[in-house]
Formats: sequence, C-alpha cells, structure tokens
Amino acid sequence: MVSTDVLTLTLDDDEVCFQKGETLYEVAQRHQKEVPTLCYDPRLEPFGACRLCVVEVEGMRIPVASCTAQAEPGMVVQTRSENIEQHRKVLLEMVASENRELDVDPLHGYASQELTTLLDRYEARTGRFAGQLSGQSKDDGNPFLLRDYDNCISCYRCVRVCAEQEGDDAISVMNRGFETQIVTEFDGTLKDSSCTFCGQCVQTCPTGALGDKKALRAKDVPEELEKTRSVCPYCGVGCSVDLLSKGDQLVGILPAMDGPANEGALCVKGQFAFDFVQHPDRLDTPLIRGTDGDLHEASWEEALDKVAEGFRKVVEKYGRHSVYGVASGRTPTEADYMMQKFIRVGFGSNYIDNCSRA
Repeated sequence: MVSTDVLTLTLDDDEVCFQKGETLYEVAQRHQKEVPTLCYDPRLEPFGACRLCVVEVEGMRIPVASCTAQAEPGMVVQTRSENIEQHRKVLLEMVASENRELDVDPLHGYASQELTTLLDRYEARTGRFAGQLSGQSKDDGNPFLLRDYDNCISCYRCVRVCAEQEGDDAISVMNRGFETQIVTEFDGTLKDSSCTFCGQCVQTCPTGALGDKKALRAKDVPEELEKTRSVCPYCGVGCSVDLLSKGDQLVGILPAMDGPANEGALCVKGQFAFDFVQHPDRLDTPLIRGTDGDLHEASWEEALDKVAEGFRKVVEKYGRHSVYGVASGRTPTEADYMMQKFIRVGFGSNYIDNCSRA
C-alpha cells in the first residue's frame, strides 16, 4: 500500500512540501529560493565541489551542500543566513583570486557568465586573496574548442558532461590541489582523443575556461548579440537551438537546454557547421546549364520546368522504377504525404523512403 503522507520541511521559516528523493537544492529551486552554485548542472549527478550551495540545517554542526543533501521530513533549513552569505562571498573571492580573467564574452558559451554574475551579486571582486594563478591553457590546433584553463575553477562540469551525457570520457582530471588540470588521455590533443567535438563541455563551463572558437570570431563585431530559437536542419531528430546573431550575421549556435528532443545536447554538425549560411559561394538563385555547357541564372519557373522535363525523359527511357524518392525527417507530415503522392501517383512506383523511418 502506497503511503499518502505529505512530506514537509521548514525552508527559510516557511513549511514546504517535497518529494521523496529530492535534494535540498531541488526543493529550494522549486520554491524560488536563490541558492548559488558553480558546479551544478541539472543534467548531471550532484557533485558538491564548489560549496557555494551550502545551507544551514538545524542540528548539524556545519553547513551542508544542498545539492547532495537529501531532504528529510522535519528538517529546518536556512538558505541565506548572515553566516552563509559571508561564507559564499569569501569562497567567491578565493575563486576569483586564481583566475586571469573574470569578465568573458558571452560568445564563449551558454553558461560562461555564471561566475561573473555571482561575483557581481556578492561584490566579491575585492582582490584581497590575490596571488598565484592556477591553470595552464592549451592550444592544440583544433578549430572548435578554446581551452583557456587559466580561467578554470575545477568544477569538473566539463569532465562530467563528457562522461555522463555524451559517454565519451574524452577528458579527465590530472593532479590534485593547486596543480589540478583538465586533460585528455596521456595529456594529448583533443583530435587524438575520443572527443567528438560536440561542444557540450563548452556549454556547461561557468567561467569561459572553455569557449566556442567559431563564435568568438565575432567578439569584436559591434552589433548587439541576439538569440533566435530554431531547429537544427541536419537530421530527423529535431534538436532545438538558439541561433546567435550580430546584425544580419549568424555568429554561433547554442543548444537549447529546454529542447524536448536534445535537452541541451548537440552533435558536432549542429554545434559548429553553420558557415554555409553566409558563405559567398552559396547559391541564392537557380542555375540551368545551357547549350554552351555553362551554368546560367534562371527563374524558379524555368528551373522547375527543366527538372520536370528531366524526370519525364528519364522515365521514358528507363521506366517508372528509375525514379526513387527520399523524404526528409525535418519536413511536416503534409509535405511527406505530398512526396509519397508524387512518387506513387506521379510515377506509379513505390520506391519511396524516409530518412527518419527508424
């Protein structure tokens, strides 16, 4: 028999409900309590590395990391006491003291502004812990991922998203303490590792230590950065993306974290293969090969007539089964219906398939 007892705890002096298995951080988020964190990504297993999400729990001697602490009935929790807020500010000051750069361009990636935002919120740019800088940047010649580890804070989000979400395990952690480094196997280059250049490590990095090299080409373009929700055109999955533009120029792509099909994931094509959009060699008008053997600009009516004539000649010469249709997984159902009608009725053939039939 399933218990119908309501589970409650006290959160910042308010009695709130929670579900079995929830962490204190999840409960706080659901009840609109601002609990800062730098190592948390909702797609990943809780890690508890940054200690910014600590909260006070009555009866416990020291604050606990809310992202890993399970909610229990009767708990009395404070998320923003004076001591906790001071603790968070000191931690942020110490994190900032090790990084070469505290303000990075948003073009670095989806989460790249998280550290900057928290530093400003807690007024933690004091510089009182200034000293040796950690990290060692690596330029391994790959065209996609900037690896600026001078800004790394060892949150391990990049390592975890590579392992837990992508299953690649292309990067890992070397050494401990101040000498901690994010590396590939045998400390080689990304192209010689199992990296698929999906860019997920870039999009989860909260400091800009990892960045999108292709997007950063537009860092000095003066126009305002804008986002436009769209769908990746490459395959039948239908991943949601946010197109980054400056003026009329497409400068980068972000995966949509709320995309129903991809939930923040993209492949290397969806993430980086967008240069064709404004490539100078991209066709913007139909071309028809003339009797002289050269291609000449034509109207759409002329082009469609030429295509229709080509279909007719092929069928006359080789028969109805010489034409084969492949419908796109990205088109509406109505368009796929018309495609199969075009092949089955127009040519009397059942040679029709769809790229997303599986």
